[in-house]
Amino acid sequence: MPDVTLFGFPRSVYVQMAGIVLTHKEVPYDFHDLETEMNTPSHLRLHPFERVPILRHGDFTVYETSAIVAYVDDAFDGPKLTPAAPQTRALMNQWMSAINGYYYPYLIYHVSHERNVFPQLGIETDEKVVAHAMPKVEICLQVLERQLSRSGAFLLGPDLSLADYFMLPIIHAFGFSPEAQQRYPGLPAIRAWRERMEDLPTMKRFRAAQPPRGPIEHARRWVETHRPTY
Repeated sequence: MPDVTLFGFPRSVYVQMAGIVLTHKEVPYDFHDLETEMNTPSHLRLHPFERVPILRHGDFTVYETSAIVAYVDDAFDGPKLTPAAPQTRALMNQWMSAINGYYYPYLIYHVSHERNVFPQLGIETDEKVVAHAMPKVEICLQVLERQLSRSGAFLLGPDLSLADYFMLPIIHAFGFSPEAQQRYPGLPAIRAWRERMEDLPTMKRFRAAQPPRGPIEHARRWVETHRPTY
């Protein structure tokens, strides 16, 4: 039995980030689906701020995705995803911070939840939330398009990094929205990068292991607890 357990729910983009890095490093792990435990005492014992993912390795437990993927890259053998050069590593951390601070809030928290998550639960989209987000989404997509147009294969250049595996679940999940389907055809560098990423053996293994894309039942409470209001 593996002594590594990843806790979360499958459609969380951050849980996917951690799972992809574990898959890249070829770390055997168990997945503990918290869907029915979210925001209960058992969840809070793992993460006091009621979020996912959480990683347990033996008797060591860590939460927050940036900390988890950095730990996995350091603690296990396999191809390194953290650049050795200080400036390149700084740029990787810059991208990961931007994903946390801008890409996730606008592409996922605002648009994807309203277009994909809530409608699957029979909850009407709040168009004001989407409208507020879209100017910021445009900035995010244009910044990413410019970077990939000049960087080559991956976000930082020829070498894959943690930043690529952070960005991919965001671009993938946002891609189910009509806004993405309208804009992605006009973003050739993003499209090429996404195809390149999905063609990696890591991603083929990861996608094959995922369950069908079903509703996020516990997201019903998000309407009251953390849906943006404008």
